[in-house]
Amino acid sequence: MMARVLDYRSVLAAFVAASLTGCSVGPDFHRPTLEGKVRYQPGPAPTAVQATSLPGQITQSQGLVQGGDVSGDWWTLFGVPELNTLVERARANNPSLQSAQTTLKAAWEQAKVQASPMFPSISAMFEPTRNKTTRALSPVPASNGYLYNLHTLQLNISYAPDLWGGLRRQIEAAAAQAEVQRFQLEAMVNTIINSLLVAVLQQASANAQIAVLNDQIAIQKDILRILQDRYRLGDAALADVLAQQTVMTNTAAALPPLKLLAEQAHDQIAVLVGVTPDAVLPEPRLEQFHLPGTLPVSLPSQLLEQRPDVRAAEAQMHINSAQVGVAIANRLPNVQLSATPGQAVNAMSQFFAPGSGNWEIGAMVAQPLFQGFQLWHLEREARETLLASSMTYRATVLGAIQNVADALHALQDDADTLAATQQSDTTAQQGVKITRAQNTMGDVSVAMVMTVEQQALLARQALVQARVARFSDTVGLFQALGGGWWHRNDSGMKNPPATWQGVFTAAPGAPATPARTVN
Repeated sequence: MMARVLDYRSVLAAFVAASLTGCSVGPDFHRPTLEGKVRYQPGPAPTAVQATSLPGQITQSQGLVQGGDVSGDWWTLFGVPELNTLVERARANNPSLQSAQTTLKAAWEQAKVQASPMFPSISAMFEPTRNKTTRALSPVPASNGYLYNLHTLQLNISYAPDLWGGLRRQIEAAAAQAEVQRFQLEAMVNTIINSLLVAVLQQASANAQIAVLNDQIAIQKDILRILQDRYRLGDAALADVLAQQTVMTNTAAALPPLKLLAEQAHDQIAVLVGVTPDAVLPEPRLEQFHLPGTLPVSLPSQLLEQRPDVRAAEAQMHINSAQVGVAIANRLPNVQLSATPGQAVNAMSQFFAPGSGNWEIGAMVAQPLFQGFQLWHLEREARETLLASSMTYRATVLGAIQNVADALHALQDDADTLAATQQSDTTAQQGVKITRAQNTMGDVSVAMVMTVEQQALLARQALVQARVARFSDTVGLFQALGGGWWHRNDSGMKNPPATWQGVFTAAPGAPATPARTVN
């Protein structure tokens, strides 16, 4: 008899082990790859951003490192300490980011909840009762023999072997859902950093243009004062004085819109760093920014790992792939094992005494037979959803490659624009000096001076905007390449899980695998 018990236990243990390590029905998910050789533009890959050469013009070029890695703190390449401080404050205090971090932690906990049925379920029950039987049926002749106590102690053990891997597919889907949350968080971090830098550049641009206008207004006031003096001496016409006043008024009218842009940028920066708009924040000047000497250009195949939106689309496809296995497993037989060992005694002191034990062992096999073709249609739905998500993934990859291509085009085209505006500004400033000198000699009219100065003002404002565009293009390239999140821990977790398998293969409390690092 004992040999049979031992044999039964061995078979049961082997059965459980086989169910834990068995294969799973449905497709096994594999990360998609790019087919063929994909490039960002026709012809050879560019190695530098070099503006079109202009006579007497020297412009800064940027080297392009094909296949280069993106730094996790790439914004420091601009060389602006105040900017670095703002970014770190945003990463630490942005409430939307903190909410996403908490949501991610909850998603990983939910994935672990889905893994709990992989282990047996055990519960204990203790039930003390006072009982009375009818005297007519009581076999005990004593006066109170029909009264007795009963203390029941029992364990309830149940286990459903994952014969077809449907449970594992559910765990896989839950962990992939957490992966979606993870990469949505990374995309949010990149968006926050990008929005912050754009707002800082917008503020710096507005302030620089305000400074240009203020300088121009000061010059126009001097000219107006000279004209008024000459008018009083009879050497200038009243029309010239009124025209200069009009020019100065028009220049001053351009200040409020620029001030509004600077104020709105300040308010946006305040919200991004997690404070109210009344807070005093650093305001980097445009002159503090420096273009990085070299820029990385990740290969198209690297974008599959680096872009958070691509990784989120991949995780969504992983979810739908696992759901196909779940749908298939739901159509197959299910086994439920149960055991209820226990003891029932009249007095507490009799527990664990010989003869007081009882137990029950059972097994149940359930097979769906007919549910109106529901399970069949659910499997077909899961397969079609998987196909749709694969198309969405492909569209996301194409969009990511387009973003990088657009960023590279913007770098080159705006470099040409900057070179042209620099030349235009230099020419305009020289024209102003010559025209003023000619006006002093009486060779040109005041109207000509005002026209030349207005053109110089527009050229200087265009130069400021072109410089800001170059910095914005650099920001856009880093954003398009994924933002270097793999070199940071944006999740707020000490040991973020690296893969979905770690959810149920690691022991409870064991540290998770470190996040992936691209070398």
